[in-house]
Amino acid sequence: RVQVMESGGGSVQAGGSLRLSCVASGDTFNHYCMAWFRSVPGKEREAVTAVYIGVDDTYYADSVKGRFTLSRDPANNTLYLQMNNLQPQDTAMYYCAADSWISTAYACYSGRAVTPGNFRLWGQGTQVTVSS
Repeated sequence: RVQVMESGGGSVQAGGSLRLSCVASGDTFNHYCMAWFRSVPGKEREAVTAVYIGVDDTYYADSVKGRFTLSRDPANNTLYLQMNNLQPQDTAMYYCAADSWISTAYACYSGRAVTPGNFRLWGQGTQVTVSS
């Protein structure tokens, strides 16, 4: 069974850091677009960052550029999201998502195709809460 599973959420004060992990299993995930989204009640799920496995370029939402860093451990099929200088507006449920049907690597790492409807594999989510 192909699946992704997140971990690492928690509660921090503003300015703090957290690292989220996404473990992918059931496939090699080569040529997948893998992404982190976040969701708060009443708002659309927002793309945070994405990477096309096999290409190093990474998409970051403007709201997290310079604070969040995506990295990968290929040996363990794990994607990490290092979140620094967290702010209350980063409070959300964070989801890992993956799909192999994103048409091109560019569509993934440019962010153009990184919308919730383009991803079929989702984790259960991990909550991040940032207090001021």
